[in-house]
Amino acid sequence: MKLLFRLKDSSIFMKMMAVFLSVLLPLMMITWLINERGASSIQTEISRSTLNTASFYLDSLDKEVDRISQYLPNYVTDSDLMELAAIGTDMTYYERAQSITMIQKRLDLMKNSSPFIREAKAYVPKIGRTLLSVKYETSIDEEEYAAMQYGGPNYSEPFIYWKDRLFLTMSYPTNTFKSPLYVVGVELSVNKIKEALQQITGTLGGESMLMNMERGWEIRSNDDSELSNLLQSFIQHKQIAGSKQGYDMVRFGSKRYLTVFKYSEVWKTYLIACIPESAVLGPIHTYRQWFLWACALAVVAGTFFSYSLIKLMYRPLMRLIHGFKRVQKLELIPVSIDRRHDEFGYLYQAFNDTVHSLKTLIEQNYEQQIRSQRSELKRLQSQINPHFLYNCFFVLCRLIKSENKDKAYQFCLYIGEYFQFITRDDEDVIPLELEAKHSRTYLDMQTICYGDRIRVQFDVEELPLRVPRLILQPIIENAYKHGFGAMAGPGELVVTSCMEEGRFTICVEDNGNNLDDDKLKQLSCKLVHSADRLEETTGLLNVHRRIQLHYGADYGIEASRSKLGGLKVLIHLGVE
Repeated sequence: MKLLFRLKDSSIFMKMMAVFLSVLLPLMMITWLINERGASSIQTEISRSTLNTASFYLDSLDKEVDRISQYLPNYVTDSDLMELAAIGTDMTYYERAQSITMIQKRLDLMKNSSPFIREAKAYVPKIGRTLLSVKYETSIDEEEYAAMQYGGPNYSEPFIYWKDRLFLTMSYPTNTFKSPLYVVGVELSVNKIKEALQQITGTLGGESMLMNMERGWEIRSNDDSELSNLLQSFIQHKQIAGSKQGYDMVRFGSKRYLTVFKYSEVWKTYLIACIPESAVLGPIHTYRQWFLWACALAVVAGTFFSYSLIKLMYRPLMRLIHGFKRVQKLELIPVSIDRRHDEFGYLYQAFNDTVHSLKTLIEQNYEQQIRSQRSELKRLQSQINPHFLYNCFFVLCRLIKSENKDKAYQFCLYIGEYFQFITRDDEDVIPLELEAKHSRTYLDMQTICYGDRIRVQFDVEELPLRVPRLILQPIIENAYKHGFGAMAGPGELVVTSCMEEGRFTICVEDNGNNLDDDKLKQLSCKLVHSADRLEETTGLLNVHRRIQLHYGADYGIEASRSKLGGLKVLIHLGVE
């Protein structure tokens, strides 16, 4: 709930990003869940199908072994075989050959009765021969014959696994502790069993095997497999748990395999089929990779959307907001228009038109005030300082008492010229010659007041120009008031002029020590933004604003640090 309230009070950008993520993230989660549910469903279906296939082939093998085991007693009780095993050495060669031939025919019938039978044999120790289905001249292999008997080390009912070969055997007689007369055996075809195992996994690239945990033998569909030891550990856990059949996803090394197992009561072995997960879930993995690419693409799209939103909407909107904030501070500065045909371009243009209209109204109002106050030009332009007037009379009295009549007379003339100029109701624009003369009169008066403590250099070229009235003398007065007012040592004032780049510039410099960098920075800032501020314009700002109203925004006053150490004021005037 708190998050919703915070989002309500947040910016438009945050709200749009929240809406974008609230739409995108659920779609991505739903897609991920569908993919995972699909993978789980496919894995379950393939596991069941593989288990059914394994059960089918295992049942087929069980039936074949059971059928062979049922027919095996019929061959054990064959009369010719009994007679040959009992009196084979007493029979004539012809009789013995005839019996062997008949027995071989029956062994051949047994061999051909099942594709899983590789060879049918009869071990007859009486005559020292092993009868085969096709080969006549044979001898008995004592080691093999010993392995084929019940109770041998390789015996595991009903099979005998000897030297990677699998047999089904039956002795005669079976109820005696003596050596049997003969043994009938069937050697199963390991290759046919492997072919059956290979058909379980089909084209999925897996592996199947029969594994007898008691005797430690196994038949694998792939002889080059490295999964044997790992599968033995897996089946041991299942055997301990008493599990006869099932399936599980098992990791072998760096790969995962779908492992299906089923126990055969006939073979006393486990049938195990392993299928790589990539073969089972190959398409799902492809979809999962596509989903990850889609997520990456969504991140790129989200980044591009955020960048586009910031560039196309947020930044233009913030620029407009900053513009309104400046208007609130009475700083009438237009915004730059970098768009022309969209909504923000229209808003920018409307804002700039409004700012321009406000500035025009303010300037018109200001100019109207200037015109309406021409009768009070003496107060607005000269700002007569009563302290200066008192000082003038004090100096005049001092001169009279000192009986320096010539200097007192000259000082009275300066006072008359000064007040005649500033109190005369005349035009706002006067010749540069009169403005320079009035400034020299003021300097002469200050020279008498300060004596030799302030050294003055006045070198202004008197060009035939008309300039606004009282633009130079207030600047010089500012130097005496703020530059030399609290200065104990000698002062220096330099007033020069030059013509450059189509404008006439008067430079006023002093060596006052009352100007620090912060004051200079504030003064420069006020001069730069004087047109955008509504405030009383007196002193330097008064002169600066009147010059700009007369000549334009490219003219006026420029303040900086003088090489003498004090303030340097440049008065830029137009050449008409």
